[in-house]
Amino acid sequence: MPHLFRSAIALVFAVCATLASAQDSAAAAAPEYKLSPGDAIKVQVYQNPDLTLEARVSESGSISYPLVGSVPIGGMSISQAEKKIADALQKKQILKQPQVNIVLLQVRGNQVTVLGQVQRPGRFPLETTTVRVSDMLAAAGGVTPTGDDVLVISGNRDGKPFRKSIDIPNLFKGDRSADDILLQPGDTLYVNKAPTFYIYGEAQRPGTYRIERGMTVLQALAQGGGPTNRGSERVRLNRTRPDGTVVQLEPRLTDPVLPGDVLFVKESLF
Repeated sequence: MPHLFRSAIALVFAVCATLASAQDSAAAAAPEYKLSPGDAIKVQVYQNPDLTLEARVSESGSISYPLVGSVPIGGMSISQAEKKIADALQKKQILKQPQVNIVLLQVRGNQVTVLGQVQRPGRFPLETTTVRVSDMLAAAGGVTPTGDDVLVISGNRDGKPFRKSIDIPNLFKGDRSADDILLQPGDTLYVNKAPTFYIYGEAQRPGTYRIERGMTVLQALAQGGGPTNRGSERVRLNRTRPDGTVVQLEPRLTDPVLPGDVLFVKESLF
């Protein structure tokens, strides 16, 4: 029994060591956050409380540090910024071997804006360089029931305007979609309202409804609860053409429904 107990304990420690190693490897692989204009930081120097400073990174990417002056840290990781300030203190002969620690108080520089038909529209920080479209959409609470299946992302890539339409359902399929691109500071994600159609006449539930992908006239009738006791499956369709003119059609039940269509369920002849 003691031998079995010792073996079990050794196994537990081995598993814990493996998990810790995996976590360390993952942490090492994750890119460090880069400081940007607007970020608020706290600088502390070991055994020198008088050199503690809370500052915001300026638009030029620098902070003003006591006895040193302007220190450019924009675009640097936390560890790089710590070394930059330590080197400045040493160069100014203020301290021989300064140990600098920086705490990120507030992320303001690297942000992405999410607008439109999402649960929580607003601005969200890019705390790492590995944030993708699906991650940001989840941070915004997902798409509302009235939201479209298409997301439009705009921003800049390599100094040029960038715009891309992304199919939202494909983002959350089994394999990571090629459209699930990495986001960059300043990107804007926008989800428009889903296209709708209107049904009235002898329908159980007349009103405005969302057009599902590939929806037919028959499926549209089902959305409205089907015809009333006085209604029929005969439908008149009013459709607005690109030039603004409205045409009346007698659609088949298998015909597709287009955005803005108005369906009128006719009364039964019998």
